[in-house]
Amino acid sequence: MNDSFVAPAVDWLYLAPILVVLGAGVVGVLIEAFVPARVRRTVQVVLALLATAAAFALVVVLWRDPAVQGSDVAPYGVRVLGGSMVIDPFGLAVQGIVVLLAFLAILVIADRTSTGQDAFAPSAAAVPGSPYEDLTRRKGLEQTEVYPLVLFAVGGMMIFPATGNLLVMFVALEVLSLPLYVLSAMARRRRLLSQEASFKYFLLGAFASALFVFGVALVYGFAGSVDLVEVYRSLATPGGPLASMPGLVVVGALLVLAGLLFKIGAAPFHAWTPDVYQGAPTPITGFMAACTKAAAFGALLRVLYVVSLGLAQSSPATREDLFVALWVVTLLTMVVGTVVGAVQTDVKRLLAYSSIAHAGFILVGVVGFSQLSLRATVFYLLVYGLATVGAFAVVTLVRETAPVRERVPATVGAGAGEAGAPDNPSDASGEQPVAVLGEATHLAQWAGLGRRSPWLAGTFSLFLLSMAGIPLTAGFVAKFTAFGAAIAGPDGQGGGSTWVLAVVGVLASAVAVFFYVRVIVLMFFTAPAGGADEGSGEGAGASEGAGVTVVRSAGPTTVAIAVCALGVLLLGVFPSPVLDLAAEAVKFVP
Repeated sequence: MNDSFVAPAVDWLYLAPILVVLGAGVVGVLIEAFVPARVRRTVQVVLALLATAAAFALVVVLWRDPAVQGSDVAPYGVRVLGGSMVIDPFGLAVQGIVVLLAFLAILVIADRTSTGQDAFAPSAAAVPGSPYEDLTRRKGLEQTEVYPLVLFAVGGMMIFPATGNLLVMFVALEVLSLPLYVLSAMARRRRLLSQEASFKYFLLGAFASALFVFGVALVYGFAGSVDLVEVYRSLATPGGPLASMPGLVVVGALLVLAGLLFKIGAAPFHAWTPDVYQGAPTPITGFMAACTKAAAFGALLRVLYVVSLGLAQSSPATREDLFVALWVVTLLTMVVGTVVGAVQTDVKRLLAYSSIAHAGFILVGVVGFSQLSLRATVFYLLVYGLATVGAFAVVTLVRETAPVRERVPATVGAGAGEAGAPDNPSDASGEQPVAVLGEATHLAQWAGLGRRSPWLAGTFSLFLLSMAGIPLTAGFVAKFTAFGAAIAGPDGQGGGSTWVLAVVGVLASAVAVFFYVRVIVLMFFTAPAGGADEGSGEGAGASEGAGVTVVRSAGPTTVAIAVCALGVLLLGVFPSPVLDLAAEAVKFVP
């Protein structure tokens, strides 16, 4: 008997982007313990930005690696850790999108604006409305643990679409989800709403994870492995498990797909999306709306194509049944996102239902089941992420204001109410002092924003027009490629009936234009509630009762908005270079 230990050979270079991000998260935890509080925030922000930038640079380096791209005599992709990680062009493309969007989101997260405060509670463990919470505010405490949590979530998002093992995929799902549950509860204002959103997200996320892992158990039951290569071989074998236990195969695959559809916010697994988007800190909402969707679609495509290709060889009829299920989910997602989104009166909930609708539009391209589908999905995820991060960054700068009439006693906890404690009260020019509160998210509060801050309203309009798919914006090109992939069908020649989904997608997009344009009309062509032509500044709109103002960014949010706006414009006018890169990403290893 040989008891000697054989050390596994690990190609660490191919894991470098993930290791950099997760390693930076671990270092961030140590910073919380050993770095003085006065410089802790600065160190955490710099570390998070450097980690995501370095990870993106490493993804670019690996992209051109011959082993990853393959050749005429060698297959593409590198299997690391026995296939637990698969480094191929598709996985690297999704990882690159995730870290790029995460970099921009961290800029928004780090911004203190002209109020001097970020979007996070000084002590997330404090009971809302308690004297201890009021004490943490007066002491100026900061919750810098946000940055390690974001890095751990990004690390999980990078593993999620690049693993070839269903158990590792489940671990990645939990690694990306758990930090998001915590981050969703850390809003500085409207704390009870934030904690309610976090609890809903955690509870429904736990059910989705249970569905996923139960599906993995059933997959192991019929395939004898959780490795996607072995699952493919088992499904592709005529007379294999599919012939003897078809129910186990179908139910297992559907449960795994249900867990993944929850993360992308597809109906009927979308119930958490509007509440969580509304209650979470707005920078975190933008982060998870863009990055989580990109990672989840990457994982969904990897699993879906393995199952589809396997069933195509052994049971085309079962594959058609899978198509029907995806058709139903796609149609329902588009209808729910557009119809319910049209009646929303809260900006964050409107963007949440917009996110649901866009999940349906992306699924239209996915159901095409071709290389055009993969190309369209990768491009759409980048375009949608840029518009989403930029839109939520704008929302962080539009704030409610209220006159300061008297000092609130210290025994009355700040932040328990809907608006939270006032920030940055001012008493300039002998006018009544005004306090800046939380984000102004009711649509009526955005009336006349184009007069107060035309540049901010203009960029927000650009992001909305891109989401609507108006020509000369990136959203138009993204929808054109996604619907084009559906029309082309699985054979790429127009065969099949997936063109029906493209037609429904176009109709749903037309309906969605209504609620995007409604916001633009409010900002530029509707007078504010008071009827006065209010000017810009910290006190704008606050002379009588509650008002609205646009706070100044300290710099990072302005940079993020500018980069997102530039990306939306350039990808709308000159999309070819990025589409060519997306075409290279169609290669992936099961």
